[in-house]
Amino acid sequence: MDDPTRVEWREWGAEAFEEADSRDVPVLLSLSATWCDHCHEMDAETYANPKIAANVTDSFVPIRVDVDRHPRVRDRYNMGGFPSTVFLAPDGNVLTGAGYLGPDGMRQVIDSVRTMWQTQGSGAARVPRPLRADDPPAGTLTPDIEATMVSQLTETYDEVAGGWGGGPKFPLPDALEFALKRDREMALRSFDAVSANLLDEFDGGFYRFGAERDWSGLQHEKLLDSNAALVRAFANAYLHTGSEEYREPAERTIEFLTTTLWNDTADAFANSQAPGEPAAHGLDATDREVAADPPVDEGVFAGANALAIDALCTYAAYTDDEHARRYAERALETFRTTLLVDGVVFHTRTEALADDEPTCLLTNQARVLDALTTVAGTIDPDAVAEAESVAETTIDRLRDGQSFVDGPAEGVGLLERQLRPLDDNVLMADALVDLAAITGDDSYRKHARETLEAFAGASDRFGVQVAHYGTAVSRLLEGPLVIRIGDEVGSDLHRAAWRLADHEKVVTLDSDLEAGTAVIERDTYRSVPATTPEELSDRLRASIT
Repeated sequence: MDDPTRVEWREWGAEAFEEADSRDVPVLLSLSATWCDHCHEMDAETYANPKIAANVTDSFVPIRVDVDRHPRVRDRYNMGGFPSTVFLAPDGNVLTGAGYLGPDGMRQVIDSVRTMWQTQGSGAARVPRPLRADDPPAGTLTPDIEATMVSQLTETYDEVAGGWGGGPKFPLPDALEFALKRDREMALRSFDAVSANLLDEFDGGFYRFGAERDWSGLQHEKLLDSNAALVRAFANAYLHTGSEEYREPAERTIEFLTTTLWNDTADAFANSQAPGEPAAHGLDATDREVAADPPVDEGVFAGANALAIDALCTYAAYTDDEHARRYAERALETFRTTLLVDGVVFHTRTEALADDEPTCLLTNQARVLDALTTVAGTIDPDAVAEAESVAETTIDRLRDGQSFVDGPAEGVGLLERQLRPLDDNVLMADALVDLAAITGDDSYRKHARETLEAFAGASDRFGVQVAHYGTAVSRLLEGPLVIRIGDEVGSDLHRAAWRLADHEKVVTLDSDLEAGTAVIERDTYRSVPATTPEELSDRLRASIT
């Protein structure tokens, strides 16, 4: 999309901050996204205003940051949504910030910040609280953590509209998957609400959220990572119910991912589709067919592609869908040849093609590790070695104390201050539980336990947005259901293993087992070998009783 602004934006980097220091002026940091309608609106109405643009140029060093391409900048300066308009001292500390600002609001803020700078200078700037807070309180892992999260979901469940909490209403795929094993009725009613309200019936794919409690006020952007997560969630609902009403939304979304969001040049998934014209989403099918397609951000991001690979492998394992499997394999090949180097994941394909040194970021490492454990159990057992490489590299580079930091302590602004993101730590821990089960290496399980313990002291305050913490703690304490297959990918035993109704299980192909057999393990239990799908089901029932 063309930039309608009159502001001469600088790129994020040392040069811009050095300019602010030499001129003795603050930085105006604009956090934006290609899929963000309000960002484009602010560009057109505020930054396109000649007088405002002139004021910005005269009084500040303006920096524009794409939040998808710079996740660590996003996480440090986000003012609660996008756009975020943040004023910084030349050392990167925050003077003040806001979200969307119209022309009048921007004029007032510019005047206020100018006065603040003239009277107080850098003394008015502060480091945001998450970057100066103590480490999260550690604690002991107990079954009460899972029970507390169930209570959180029950207390915030919307009996009328489905889902959790009031507006805005997000789909929360982690909460859907957590509830699926622990309160199926609540989970399925919420799946129904997400499908009824957020699924684009014409083009497939899920909109990002509804602004109101009843899911109205749809925000029509479609992001790869949230759509991939929902494909897996709906596939898991289908696994538990066998109902087409949960398989079909996953199938429709896969179609969207492999057409609209497929980047043919890269042979991988593109990042997002912008909302387009709001009125177009209300057109009937005939008129929608001839309406202009909303623009697509063709950027290829490693973490989101890993989520998509994981989701498509999972769906294919449950359904034998060759279309999903084929696109998972294509994206995986691109990933292996372009985005993964010696256990470190490039954030974007653009960085990889530029032959830059990849920055080890926890969000990418965790998503990729999680995907590779799924790949190893579904389509390619050789992915275990890659998973171990990613895990070891992440532990070596990002483990600090008992948990993981988000990235290296380097860069301008506040990038030298590391964060310990809860959601990425939880995903990393859960993936390490899988890897421990697959490899038999208990060191991975030890790292997972310590990571989850590092946040356990605050677990009673976790909201439903991090329901995955309850899942990870449960799987660690009880031990995941592990199905070891002494057979080939696609064999009857392998296919049957994936269809056993526990979406938190681990399926692994084990060359040490007698050919044509499978065993079920959980904690200290190990079944006698099964040789047929029917025997495997019998072994599962015996392991539960």
